[in-house]
Amino acid sequence: MNPLEFVFGIILVVTVGRFLQARYGHRRDRDEREVRGGRGRRTLMSDGDDGAETQRLKEEVRALKDRLQVLERITVEKESVLNREIDSLRDR
Repeated sequence: MNPLEFVFGIILVVTVGRFLQARYGHRRDRDEREVRGGRGRRTLMSDGDDGAETQRLKEEVRALKDRLQVLERITVEKESVLNREIDSLRDR
C-alpha cells in the first residue's frame, strides 16, 4: 500500500467518524431533552427535586466550616502560648 493512500485512508475514516458522531450525537441529545421535558442538559444544581441532597451538602459544608474555625482558633492559641513562653524565657 502506498503511504499516500494510507494517509488518505486515515483521513477518510476520521472524516466519516466525525460525520457519524455529529449526526447521531445530536439526535441522542435531542432525545434526552425530550425525555426530560425539554430542559436540556442536566447540570449539578439545575433540578429542584434534589432538595434533600442539596440540604445535606449544605449542612456538611457548614460543619466543615465550623471545624475549620476551631482548627484556626487552636492554631492561633498555640502560637500565642508559644510566644508567651518564649518571652518568659527571654526575661530570665
